[in-house]
Amino acid sequence: MDIKEKNFGLLSNGKKIKLYTLSAGDIKFSLTNIGAAWTSLYVPSHNGTSDDILLGFSGVDGYLNNIPFLGVTVGRFANRIKGASFTLNGRKYALSANDGENNLHSGPCGFDKLLWKSEAYEENEGVYVRFELERPDGDCGFPGKLKAVVSYGLTKSNEIIANYQAKVDIPCPVSLTNHAYFNLAGQGRGNILSHEVMLYSSHYVDVDKNAIPTGKIVSVDGGYFDFKSRRRIDACFNFFKTGYDHCFVVDGEPGKLRPCAEVKEPVSGRFMKVFTTQPGVQFYTGNYLNINGKNGLKYLKHSGFCLETQHFPDSPNQSGFPSCIVTPAKDYDEKAVFSFDIKN
Repeated sequence: MDIKEKNFGLLSNGKKIKLYTLSAGDIKFSLTNIGAAWTSLYVPSHNGTSDDILLGFSGVDGYLNNIPFLGVTVGRFANRIKGASFTLNGRKYALSANDGENNLHSGPCGFDKLLWKSEAYEENEGVYVRFELERPDGDCGFPGKLKAVVSYGLTKSNEIIANYQAKVDIPCPVSLTNHAYFNLAGQGRGNILSHEVMLYSSHYVDVDKNAIPTGKIVSVDGGYFDFKSRRRIDACFNFFKTGYDHCFVVDGEPGKLRPCAEVKEPVSGRFMKVFTTQPGVQFYTGNYLNINGKNGLKYLKHSGFCLETQHFPDSPNQSGFPSCIVTPAKDYDEKAVFSFDIKN
């Protein structure tokens, strides 16, 4: 196992941006403290080549102007909040509208835009980077002071371990996730439509035309949301042409680590399995990508997919959804695991 640290750039105030590279097992994983972002992930294929399977940017400027949230840690609340507002304990809180009339990923000043405190360390059979962030009451419109601690690690067993923790001094909605875009064929190598996906979800969160939940939890059986058996991402695109940007309800008990997704890329043989403690996973197929990425490569529509483990979108406004409210007596403590293998 190995940890390397180097300077990645400077902010306008002179603060240093760091880049960490973790090596363990057959994988090399890089992260930066701007947005607590995943920047690269080299994974072997069945023919012995190792390719970077994360969409991202070659330099720090890309992460400072990261409109599609490539690889970043999202908070205080991941996903959409209807009307950019919510009411908690009788008080209405106004957020910034940055997705039509709605709030997406906490708005233009979310955790993904900030410089986190960071420290690399070795523990048990893995190497890790711990990121810390403290935000004041009223930050992005949310109530209360918050301290977030997020650690990402790489183990000898070819697993990325993600731990998300937060403390607040008054009740506040919290949902943290990482917004990594994967292409298991290798970043910049075409689209992900032939990837084969299985989701451990019998239901999904129904949404309106603006991707805001209607409040209904709907069975996936037999429809274009049915990934209970592994199938190509584009299997139903003749009916559902845009792609997926939907929250799936992870089967099993929230709070317990359980499988939520499997993805296989048939040419390379790369296989990824995802586990989470959270209630849902947002499956997004890069429907609006159109940017320049690493080494000048163009990332177009469907160049990558996301599996964002999180609370359901608009949970602060949906009393029937699992509660996302963190209190001084109840900390936020969630986990995700991404394991990698090669399968024929």
